Amino acid sequence: MDKTSIIGIILGIIAVGVGMVLKGVHLAALINPAAILIIFVGTAASVCIAFPISTIKKVPSLLKIVFSDDQQTDYQEVVLMFTKLADQTRKEGILSLEKQLRETRDPFLRSGLQFVVDGQSPEFIREVMLEKIDAMEERHQEGIAVFSQAGTYAPTLGVLGAVIGLIAALGDMQDMEVLGHAISAAFMATLMGIFSGYVLWHPFANKLREKSRREVRMKEIMVEGLLSITAGNSAMIVKDKLGSYLSTKEFNALKGEEEDA
Repeated sequence: MDKTSIIGIILGIIAVGVGMVLKGVHLAALINPAAILIIFVGTAASVCIAFPISTIKKVPSLLKIVFSDDQQTDYQEVVLMFTKLADQTRKEGILSLEKQLRETRDPFLRSGLQFVVDGQSPEFIREVMLEKIDAMEERHQEGIAVFSQAGTYAPTLGVLGAVIGLIAALGDMQDMEVLGHAISAAFMATLMGIFSGYVLWHPFANKLREKSRREVRMKEIMVEGLLSITAGNSAMIVKDKLGSYLSTKEFNALKGEEEDA
């Protein structure tokens, strides 16, 4: 579970809820079926119009990614793995990678190791693996666009909901107390639209964008590691080359792990 997503949503709800109370607004005002319908169903409708069904079907899995902890971004572990593989390859030859190939679960890495074992050229390996990364980024961008667009539509629908509420409120101005409550209720749609757009949908899109960036970086490290092994680089050269993808703190921690080993 990605704790930052949960914590962020909880803090957002607390901020708005406590802010409303401090401003003298009753939380019961949030129970507004019309505003909820206009904002959330309206946003869903807009997204359905904007994207094909094949993309819309991915929304549940995208939400799962947003709230799932990222288990595949341990760069140090990957650098250490390729350092050991480089040393193994120099001592035992390329075919010794077959054991690692059988044990690898990552389809991307398994594909790259298979190319290396098969004796493919570095140019071929780089071209194919980078094409795989580009294709992955395109798939990720589709999912990011869904939430990004939802974040754009929701606040605008909030304004639409407020306008509808004001039309209804101003239709009968005989009772000023009722009119005041009606106007207040009308602006609840605006509140919900802005809240959902800037506390939910846009942050969801950014979380997916960040996780995509980290996955791309991971796969770039793998490609460089595979090419280094193919070139017959020593373990020290591989460590220094792949270490450029790490922060100074991560690289120093990696050296500490090797010394302990």
